[in-house]
Amino acid sequence: MAGGGFCRLPGGDVVVALDLPNPCPSGAPGVRVVVHAANRARALTRLRNLGLRAIYLRGNTAPPTPDEITAVLHHPDGLIWRGAPDTAEELWHPIRALLRTMTPQTTRYVV
Repeated sequence: MAGGGFCRLPGGDVVVALDLPNPCPSGAPGVRVVVHAANRARALTRLRNLGLRAIYLRGNTAPPTPDEITAVLHHPDGLIWRGAPDTAEELWHPIRALLRTMTPQTTRYVV
């Protein structure tokens, strides 16, 4: 699973969505992370500052959907995730819930 993309909002901000492998060793499917920031570089920096050190966005193969944009804009942190493939039953989670389940090892993500 690899994909990610961005969408520029009318005010100049961007929403970046990334499909990442699950950082948990349980072998569960990957996660979809959506970030709201002033630009793409700052969105990726927000993820790197949380411990996902090697996050890169190459291309725009899977931009955020309108539902993802709405969800991240209405979240106070502007940084959410849920399991991928997306299921209608699963709600968006704050990034803190994902970081609690991560192991201390750093994983390299190239999307």
